[in-house]
Amino acid sequence: MKLLDPITRFQSELQQIRRDIHAHPELCFEEQRTADLIASKLTQWGIPIDRGMGVTGVVGIIQNGSSKRAIGLRADMDALPLQEVNSFPHASTHAGKMHACGHDGHVAMLLGAAHYLASHRNFDGTVYLIFQPAEEGGGGAKRMMDDGLFAKYPMDAVFGMHNWPGVAVGTFGVTAGPMMASSNEFEVIVKGKGSHAAQPHKGIDPIMTAIQIAQSWQTIITRNKSPIDAGVISITQIHAGSATNIVPDTATLIGTVRTFTTETLDLIEHRMRDVAQHTAAAFDAEVDFRFTRNYPPLINHAKETAFAAEVMRSIVGDDCVNTQVEPTMGAEDFAFMLQEKPGCYVFIGNGEGAHRHDGHGMGPCNLHNPSYDFNDDLLPIGASYWVRLAEAYLRSA
Repeated sequence: MKLLDPITRFQSELQQIRRDIHAHPELCFEEQRTADLIASKLTQWGIPIDRGMGVTGVVGIIQNGSSKRAIGLRADMDALPLQEVNSFPHASTHAGKMHACGHDGHVAMLLGAAHYLASHRNFDGTVYLIFQPAEEGGGGAKRMMDDGLFAKYPMDAVFGMHNWPGVAVGTFGVTAGPMMASSNEFEVIVKGKGSHAAQPHKGIDPIMTAIQIAQSWQTIITRNKSPIDAGVISITQIHAGSATNIVPDTATLIGTVRTFTTETLDLIEHRMRDVAQHTAAAFDAEVDFRFTRNYPPLINHAKETAFAAEVMRSIVGDDCVNTQVEPTMGAEDFAFMLQEKPGCYVFIGNGEGAHRHDGHGMGPCNLHNPSYDFNDDLLPIGASYWVRLAEAYLRSA
């Protein structure tokens, strides 16, 4: 690998930063300590900062030369509401909070790039370092945009990166077009009429109605949408009843819908509502149908994806860059930024979990798992990618 020597020599400090953040996780829009640490480091390195976008967001500004061109590099910084089971020295010190998705590593990699870019400045233009809060369900990217991120800091393109367990360290994955799915939630309350369980004919059973709705929804996936258009309806909660001898008044279905296109999402939402309403009517019941669109699909732009892939190849070689990586049905709020600006989001391999020290949990090193830990071997790789990406972009025509 062709890593930048100053970044490699800086790895031990980046590791200390990463592990400090891991030990002090903060949930969405609560990342005050993390933001303070980021701001302190950037200021120490002579980088001007702007704080408060998206509540706790931090933007670093590195300028050089006279070009008006600008690039944005984004790292998320929030943790998850999860109890860590690891017991190594940098395990979470906050009960019920954990960096189980590697955002601690994402922050450290971007800080590594910031340190190098501030001291070398081998580019002509502006690099915006975007430390974003609340990726885990809070929509922090949208919140920063609503607070004027792109208006105050006009940039020509924006790029993001996420560690990916199960993929070898020293490898990257990306694909043009849809790479991550939209994330949407539904809550459907079926309203019947309660009765004694021995006299169900005197009521309207909301549970049987909900069961029919749940089963019928799956035909939307298999019979309404095109088989080549991905879509998932997952019912993750069913709530009803309080006693064995009572047919309740209501039953509630809760879950998520994920798609790679807005058109498929429109179809699924429309059919879910119709099926729920008409099925309920067939049972003399009613429904309260609620559908919330959270994150849109993450769509990588073709030109920027090809550009990013070339930068990755220059660092790790052709064989370690997969430009046809399989899209995931997971969601990511960087999608909002890619709706407004050209750009690309990439995966960087986090390994299989062998990097974890004594004291790690017995579970797998998977995202959102209480035994997860970010692989510190990625720090110089990810930081070198950020630097080379910014330098190449700000010297390209």
